[in-house]
Amino acid sequence: MSGLYFGTLAVLMLAAFFAVRSRAQALANVAAAPGMRDVRYSLHSLPIYHGLLAATLVLLPMLIVFAVGSPIVIKMAETQALARLPAEVVSDELSRGAALRDLYNILTGKFQGEASAQLKGAAEALRSATSYGNWIVFAIGVALAAAALFFSIGHVSSDFRARNSFERIVKMVLFACATVAVLTTIGIVFSVLYETLRFFFDPALKGRPTVTDFLFGTEWNPQAALRADQGDIKTAFGFIPLLTGTLLITLIAICVAGPLGLLSAIYLAEYATPSFRAWAKPVLEILAGIPTVVLGFFAALTVAPLIRGWGESFGLDIASESALAAGLVMGMMIIPFISSLSDDVINAVPQSMRDGAYALGATKSETIKQVILPAALPGIVSAFMLAISRAIGETMIVVMAAGLAANLTFNPLDAVTTITVQIKTILVGDQEFDSAKTLAAFALGFVLFFFTLILNVIALIIVRRYREQYD
Repeated sequence: MSGLYFGTLAVLMLAAFFAVRSRAQALANVAAAPGMRDVRYSLHSLPIYHGLLAATLVLLPMLIVFAVGSPIVIKMAETQALARLPAEVVSDELSRGAALRDLYNILTGKFQGEASAQLKGAAEALRSATSYGNWIVFAIGVALAAAALFFSIGHVSSDFRARNSFERIVKMVLFACATVAVLTTIGIVFSVLYETLRFFFDPALKGRPTVTDFLFGTEWNPQAALRADQGDIKTAFGFIPLLTGTLLITLIAICVAGPLGLLSAIYLAEYATPSFRAWAKPVLEILAGIPTVVLGFFAALTVAPLIRGWGESFGLDIASESALAAGLVMGMMIIPFISSLSDDVINAVPQSMRDGAYALGATKSETIKQVILPAALPGIVSAFMLAISRAIGETMIVVMAAGLAANLTFNPLDAVTTITVQIKTILVGDQEFDSAKTLAAFALGFVLFFFTLILNVIALIIVRRYREQYD
């Protein structure tokens, strides 16, 4: 049904656009005819704006009707279907969810076995109510779209400010999108904050740490004994090993990607020929499109054994899953972030600054060091901070190349883990969200969010401080 709905929406939009634009164009042709020029026929807005306004007025009500009506139809249809089932099934949440899954499986032909007559009747009620509700939504949407079409045709006139109206609607849509983005961010922060506060202050949780123990603890082991024969497993929620592992791998990655990315950006922007730049930059940016799981396989199967074999030749004891292997491959991953953004920033430096340096007798290298890089410093700092944030949030490469061991070490040859890896590990599988182990993931996520926010604030301060010198 959704395909029919959106197909009809597309047809009505095209019809509204061409019909209203043609009507506006006819008025414009009358005004342009020899001997027929009349101020009454001179359009305020171009015909295309009349068409765009009509198409927009058709689009918005149909989208709103679909977005609001579809959930209502589903809820009402499920209510009618559940009313045909026993009361003990409807009253229990798990049984109700299982019954709804069975009903949908019957409608899609995926139900295993022979369904009872009661289930078949409920499934038929669900199908009938859903179909009836969808047709009502379809009729309302088409009716509103037709009303918008006739409204648009009737308002085509020489003094109708179609462009102003269309731009006002676009502005409202953009504002709504920005509002949704902001509210989504706020919702994420408050949802994580709520679970974090539960982790620290809910008295019903067993084994929950204090804030001090979490932030300054040096041991991380969220596991707890599930049976008596497992012995006494010490549960610890110390954040420091995860922080050191995250910073260690990020430092290795930025030491690899920083020089390579910045120097490649300088070469592509200042030294490379246009023909070389035309193919070298896309090839370099391909790294950004490689899935991180592929890079993780590369790190685990190629880089890590290579580093281990190299260390054994020098008598070094290197773990099979080391921070160095993960950091090197992660550095490869973030090279395009630094290179591409730095290249764009360097190219944005005005040519007049280069010409002024050359006029004073500076060489190309002196111009780059003394003029271009200082002028592009805010953008370069932003590129580095984006790359660091990307490295901090990476998970798959660390899982496959650095392991899960929460070791408190600064040795890049040892196995370490990161904040994001532990979040993934804790939340994998069926978890009980009333346990300290599961809620620890939300505490880690909140601290990671706060840590990344601090990095962004530092980058913003640096950008604002140095940008003022080159405005």
